[in-house]
Amino acid sequence: MKSFLNLNSDELLIEYKNLLKDYNEYKKLNLSLNMSRGKPCAEQLDLSMDLLCGLNEKSDCMSKDGVDCRNYGINDGLPEMKEFISELTGIDKENFIVGGNSSLSMMFDVISYFMTHGSLGNMPWGKQGKIKFLCPSPGYDRHFSISEFFGIEMIEIPMKKDGPDMDLVAKYVSEDSAIKGIWCVPKYSNPQGVTYSNEVVKRFAKLKPAAKDFKIIWDNAYFVHDLTDEETPLLNIIDECKKFGNEEMPIVFYSTSKITFPGAGVAFMACLGQNLKDFKKMYSIKTVGFDKLNQIRHIKFLKNKKTLLEHMKKHRKILRPKFKIVVDYLEKEFKENPILKWCEPKGGYFVSVDTYSNCAKRTVQLCKEAGVILTDAGATYPYKNDRNDSNIRLAPTFPSENELKTAMKLFCLCAKLAFIEKKLEK
Repeated sequence: MKSFLNLNSDELLIEYKNLLKDYNEYKKLNLSLNMSRGKPCAEQLDLSMDLLCGLNEKSDCMSKDGVDCRNYGINDGLPEMKEFISELTGIDKENFIVGGNSSLSMMFDVISYFMTHGSLGNMPWGKQGKIKFLCPSPGYDRHFSISEFFGIEMIEIPMKKDGPDMDLVAKYVSEDSAIKGIWCVPKYSNPQGVTYSNEVVKRFAKLKPAAKDFKIIWDNAYFVHDLTDEETPLLNIIDECKKFGNEEMPIVFYSTSKITFPGAGVAFMACLGQNLKDFKKMYSIKTVGFDKLNQIRHIKFLKNKKTLLEHMKKHRKILRPKFKIVVDYLEKEFKENPILKWCEPKGGYFVSVDTYSNCAKRTVQLCKEAGVILTDAGATYPYKNDRNDSNIRLAPTFPSENELKTAMKLFCLCAKLAFIEKKLEK
């Protein structure tokens, strides 16, 4: 295949007309495929159906220390759930709060608390004037939405192959006391699938913020979501921060949302010292207890680390072929025609694609008009502003394999059309 980069205008126009003919044939199919969010497919959800059968007798509703999980009480989580997540993560069980079904909701609670009550005896963020957050980008759009909701100014930090640009992070943090935190998805990042290297994690731990109330929001959403049989290691941020007297900087989040049921999982938050005291008090006021029946169901179903990892192998068996479909199509269509770049992730839920400059929005638009819905171009950047208009997040998990093949054929076609349109404009 001759690269589009080497074609003259006349050759590009001929190619465009041929591609447009194919595109119009796709439009006649009246497709309705959605790849906009990282949703588990029905086959993945079916893996956890036994979770719903775990509470058949009164005795099934009792925790190991005799608490009746049908009633009020224990607002920071069942001890057995804390032991379970501690075994998985290596973080002391006493440092966990077990929440409801959403870790994102707990993150919202944390930011809200700091806005109204402050941290470590400092003035509430909401009374400090303009405050700022660092946002590694491309990143998770819902993190950015939380910042925007609270009026927090967002500063884009470029992502590198081993994590955020730490030279830039360290410079910003040390020079500006208005910078109060940074959003992180440290393992199999959304959307690029980057896992932070040991050096990056250690540099986070060594940060010397100008703000005494600076926080690392460590959203470890994909901590057991490997796509290969080889686990990708990630250093324990809490342990690393303790080495440098920064133990109250990180606030760490996990959930079972893409392990069992996204709408009915269990969320976890881990932190130390005053942070932990503050959030326990906050939740003692906010709730008289999260859903303990859901917690005990999960314990009966997932049991321990060994059982959970066996469960995740079943997820991997479903997901790995789908990610292979995406990467195979990208390699087939663009390896010798390098108008796209992409990441081949070892875990997580997304494949990140970078188009030629100023082609992402048009590519997404063309896909939509032909019946394939993708995440909006720009959504992976603060304020939805991708200055290069190049990043597209592909979510392969929800469609069937046959649907995904159709969607990828169309995506590759649309990316080519968008590129040629842009070149012909010039």
